[in-house]
Amino acid sequence: MDALNPANLKELLLTTVADLAMKVITAIIIFVVGRWLIGWAVRLLGATLQRNKVDKTLLRYANSVVSVTLNILLIVGLLGYFGVQTATFAALFAAAGVAIGMAWSGLLAHFAAGVFLIVLRPFKTGDFVTVAGVTGTVREIGLFATIVDTADNIHNTIGNNKILSDNIVNFSSNGFRRVEIKAQLSGSADIPAAIAVLKEKLASIPNVLSEPKSEVEILEFNLVGPVLVVRPYCQPNDYWQVYFDTNKMLLRELAQFPAPVAAQTLNVRQVS
Repeated sequence: MDALNPANLKELLLTTVADLAMKVITAIIIFVVGRWLIGWAVRLLGATLQRNKVDKTLLRYANSVVSVTLNILLIVGLLGYFGVQTATFAALFAAAGVAIGMAWSGLLAHFAAGVFLIVLRPFKTGDFVTVAGVTGTVREIGLFATIVDTADNIHNTIGNNKILSDNIVNFSSNGFRRVEIKAQLSGSADIPAAIAVLKEKLASIPNVLSEPKSEVEILEFNLVGPVLVVRPYCQPNDYWQVYFDTNKMLLRELAQFPAPVAAQTLNVRQVS
C-alpha cells in the first residue's frame, strides 16, 4: 500500500522524468557532436582527395557515401542508447533494400555503371566523346546519368548503364589528332609543285604541330585527275580551327593551279 502512496508515485515520476530528460539531453549532445565529427571527417576526406588530385566526380561520390554511412551509424547508435533493438531495424533495412533493389533495378544498374565510369575513367568532365551514339562534350558524370552537350549546344542526359554497355570513343584522351581533308586536282596540274606548296603553307596555320609532320600525298585517281590527301596534326581542342583554316588555305593556294573540271571525250563514228 505504501508503494501506491502519492508521495512515492510523485518521487518515482520525478525520477523517471529526470532520467528521461538526462537521456534526451545526452542524446542531443551526442547527435550534435556526432554531426560535427561527421562533417569534420567528410571535410578531411575531401581535402585529402583534393591533395591527391582525385577527380571531382569521384570526390563527390566518396563524400556522399561516407556522409550517408556515418549518419546512419549515428542514428542507429542513438536508437541503441534509448534501448531500441537495432537488430530489428537492420533486418528491416535489409528487407527494404532488397525490395527497392528489385523495384529500381534499372536505376541501380545506372548507379553501378556510374561507379565503374569513375573508377575506370574512360573519359572525364570536359572531354569530347562519342557515347551511346551521342557526340559532344562531357559536362557532368552523375550518379545515374552523364550529361553531354553536342556541338550545336543540345543538352543530352544519357543513362550510365547505356554508356558502359556501348562503345566509348574519346577524342580528347590522346595528345594529338590528325585532320584529314581531300583536295581534287586537275590532271594537267603540276602535282609535285602543288604538294610542295601545300606542305609549306600547312606549317603557317596556327596550332598545326611540327611533330608529327603534316602529310600531303596522292590518295587516288579519278577521271578528273589525282586526289590529294592533306593531313595536318593538332591538339584535340584545336581540331576544328585547324580543319577550317586548312580548307581556307586549300581554296587560296590551289587557285594558282588549273581548275579540276570533269571532262569526257566523245568520239563519233559514222557507219555507212
